[in-house]
Amino acid sequence: MPWKESRVVDERTAFVEAWLKRTSSVSELCVRFEISRKTGHKWIARYHQGGLAGLVDQTRAPRERPQSVSEEVVQAIVALRKRHQFWGPKKLRAVLEGKSPTTKWPATSTIGEILKRHGLVEERRTRRRTPASTQPLAAATMPNVVWSADYKGCFRVAGRWCHPLTITDNCSRMLLRVQAVNGTSEEEARPIFESAFREYGLPWRLRTDNGSPFATRAIAGLSRLQVWWVKLGITPERIKPGHPEQNGRHERMHRTLKKETATPPRATEDEQQRTFDEFRVEFNQERPHEALDQKTPASRYKPSTRSFPERLSEPDYPDGFALRRVTCNGTVSWCGVHLVLGSVLGGEAVAFEPVAEDTWQIWFGPIYLGLCRLEGKGRIDLIKNTG
Repeated sequence: MPWKESRVVDERTAFVEAWLKRTSSVSELCVRFEISRKTGHKWIARYHQGGLAGLVDQTRAPRERPQSVSEEVVQAIVALRKRHQFWGPKKLRAVLEGKSPTTKWPATSTIGEILKRHGLVEERRTRRRTPASTQPLAAATMPNVVWSADYKGCFRVAGRWCHPLTITDNCSRMLLRVQAVNGTSEEEARPIFESAFREYGLPWRLRTDNGSPFATRAIAGLSRLQVWWVKLGITPERIKPGHPEQNGRHERMHRTLKKETATPPRATEDEQQRTFDEFRVEFNQERPHEALDQKTPASRYKPSTRSFPERLSEPDYPDGFALRRVTCNGTVSWCGVHLVLGSVLGGEAVAFEPVAEDTWQIWFGPIYLGLCRLEGKGRIDLIKNTG
C-alpha cells in the first residue's frame, strides 16, 4: 500500500530516521510503513544522494532537452519577424529554410510559441465567415485567366482622400498594381489599367465588385470602363452585390495591404505611394504564400501572350448575327423601331441573335443585353438585362 499523499515527505523522513537508528532491518521497516522493499531502498538511496532534501519529489522533466531550440535560431526567428511584423510562423519558416536549408528550423507551432514569448503576437478576434457563393465565376486555372480589381477603402493622406486602386492575378496572387488616386472615376482608373495591360498583357476576364467605375445602372450594368475592356477582348465579371467573399483572394490581400501600408497613413502622398510600391515588391518577390505552397507570386506568374493593341477592334460575333450600330444618344434601329440601349453603348456595334420567330437576343460582345420580341408592326417589346 502506498503512503498517504497528505504526509508523503513526513513518512519518508520518519522511515529514514528509523533506518538510521539501526534498530530494525529494512524489511521490517517496510512492513511497518506499509511500503515495498523496492520503495524503501529507493528512498534510502535518495537520502545518501541528497540528504533529507532528496526525499522531496523531483520534476519529471528531462534535465537535457535534445529537441530544444538554440538561442541562435530563436534570434533569427525574432529578427525576421521584426522585419516583417505581419508574417506568420509558416511564412517565417519558409523564408528561413530558403536562406539556410541546413539549419534545423523548429515546427511552425514552436515558432508561434517563440513569437508569443517575445511579445510579437497580437491576439485576433474570431471572425464569422460568410459561406461561399454558388454563383459561377471563371476558375483561375492559369495566370491571366482572371484578374481582379478593386479599391481599398479610402483614407486621408495630407488632408486629401486616398483611394488605392489594386489589380491582382487570381492564379498566382501577383499584385500587378497598387496606385493611389483621389477618386473612383473612369478618367483616373483607365490609365492605371492601360499601364498594367501594357506591362503584363491582357487577361481573359477581369473581376470586380459593383461600384464605380466598374458598374453603373445602365443596361447589363455596363460602364464605359467595361465597354473598353470588351473591345480589348476582356470579359468583365462582377461579383454578387454584398458578397465580397466571391473575390476573397483580393480581399485577403487588401487586409494585409491596410495593415502594412496604411496603419497609420503616411505623412505625404508621395511617401504613401512609395510605401505602396515597396509593399508590392515585397508581396510579389519576398513574401511566401500558403496557397502557393509557400512560394512567391513572382515565381508563379508569367505575363500574358495577348499584348495590348494600339487600335481597338469591334467585338467578334458568330455568323448569323445581325449587326447594328448604336447612335450617340443610345438608340439602335431594329425592324423599323428605335430601341433605347443607353448612351454607355453610344457608337458601339451590337448584334441581334435570332432565337425564335420574331424574337432576338441582343449582345455586346460576350455581354447579354436583353431580349426583344416583335409584337406587331412598329412595336417591339424589349426586356433589358438589368445586370
